[in-house]
Amino acid sequence: MKRPGSISFSLVRLLEALLLLASAIFFILHAFHLSADFPNHSPWMDWAKYTDEGWYGDGAIRHFLQGHWYIPGDFNPAAALPIWPLLEAALFRFTGVSLTAVRGLTVAIFGLILAASYLLLRRWHHLATPAGQTPQRTLAPAIAVLLLAVSPFCYVFTRMAILEPLLILLTLLALLATSYATPVQEIEPIALRDRLHQALPIVSLGLLLPLMVLTKTTAIFLLPSIAWILWARVDYRLRPFLRLALPAAALAAVTWTAYYALVIRPHFLDDYHYLFSANGYTGITPATALSVLGDTIADGLWIGNILYPLALLAIFSAFLLRPRLLRNPLVPALLLWTAGYASFLAYHNNLQPRYYLVLAVPLTLLIPVVFSTLWTRSYQTRSQPSEPLSPLRRLGTASIVAVLAILTVTDARQTLHYVRTPDYTYTSAAAQIRKIVSADHTHNPLILSISGSDLSLMTGLPSICDDFGTMDLAVRVQAYHPGWYVAWNQVDDDKMDALAPIYHLQRVAAFPTMDDPERNLLIVYRLDPAVPGTHPRRHRKPVIPRLLETSFGQQPSLDQLVH
Repeated sequence: MKRPGSISFSLVRLLEALLLLASAIFFILHAFHLSADFPNHSPWMDWAKYTDEGWYGDGAIRHFLQGHWYIPGDFNPAAALPIWPLLEAALFRFTGVSLTAVRGLTVAIFGLILAASYLLLRRWHHLATPAGQTPQRTLAPAIAVLLLAVSPFCYVFTRMAILEPLLILLTLLALLATSYATPVQEIEPIALRDRLHQALPIVSLGLLLPLMVLTKTTAIFLLPSIAWILWARVDYRLRPFLRLALPAAALAAVTWTAYYALVIRPHFLDDYHYLFSANGYTGITPATALSVLGDTIADGLWIGNILYPLALLAIFSAFLLRPRLLRNPLVPALLLWTAGYASFLAYHNNLQPRYYLVLAVPLTLLIPVVFSTLWTRSYQTRSQPSEPLSPLRRLGTASIVAVLAILTVTDARQTLHYVRTPDYTYTSAAAQIRKIVSADHTHNPLILSISGSDLSLMTGLPSICDDFGTMDLAVRVQAYHPGWYVAWNQVDDDKMDALAPIYHLQRVAAFPTMDDPERNLLIVYRLDPAVPGTHPRRHRKPVIPRLLETSFGQQPSLDQLVH
């Protein structure tokens, strides 16, 4: 005899399977054309596509290409942010230094993000069900995974070997680990196995927190989200919360302090301080606070012209229309995740599209969690197996389903367009540069360039950075004697001032590359010995003053310079 609701239950399982299958197909598409350019003529003009993949994996790249990961005086972010280069180093041990390999690694991390998102939503759906009642099968986890998988915004940035995808994954794992923390009143271990089982979530959390911070220091803005889940696990009581939180915090503090005391302080303190030297700068002032806040919110449209407004509507609904949703700890946790990282973006006022990837995941997860309450109960009882929908809820359900369908189709079409139309201008230019440098045996193969680390990743040629480093550029040039300078569009005055005393810049090649009007021509100069008595031709001043360098190796936008 079939139990009540068995037909609808089977239908939900079938729909979930179809949604997950579509998600898997789009995830697989992420692995196509891994060496292609960041899509040209996209809505996201982010300078990370020229620099960050090399910069933040430079420790691993240099270790395998030059035998040492550290270059004194140059930009060495691995000292303060070692987790990503360590992962790359483990990969390169098997694949060698390879752009395709490292992008494959970040695609794999995106796959883990999808899996962790699904498990997190399933976990809290069950935990939100009252004791003694049967949770209904919900499509919310599968819908969330599909929205992430088809998102063109996620597609372009989760294929880049940057820090944000790993930070997102570690945050999701921390939320999952915290969801299994055992409330204090239930800790009555009888055997060692029980004690270890109950301690595992707290130990995992204590290790994940320093991993997050050592991946990207802005992880500290995500800690309130994790703390909320832990607080919910002890029924929002302070003393039981402290009994769980303090051991995890102590383990995290000991782990991070040990790294700082044993590695950073005695060996790389200057590099550590240099990475954060611009953290004191903020674009917010009392006069600009409202405009900066408005820009921070408005730029969320980078996430998606439909998805982002829908996420804001979900937030509005959770607070005003269906406040009982806030009783589900996952909803406030996702809101705290979003608010915490958005507050950092507003404070720092360096609104680069890639930073919004950290917001895209919680906002996307909120949409199905909030709106699924329109068409389903979170649980059912034997006496009340189902609840008929009112006409208003039917209208709301139909509207949300239609919007989700339009969103999915629109995003899927854009992602498929990027998959079908790859460009290879950057990797092609890098290959030509390698031929030029390798063919000339009279000059040091060391390249000086702001994109030098990217070129090293693509070509295997050694490089140093022309913009960032603890040593002044003029001193660094005299110390390392590069044989080649690779610039974007022109040589700026400050670079010429550092090079002219000892070098004559001989232009040997130029390669049209990607689509940024300020960075669409990659120019190769051979650094010949300077001719006494000659004066270098001056170029326009740098667009981005060094005073406004950020702690993430990304200059502020031109709009910020105006303010």
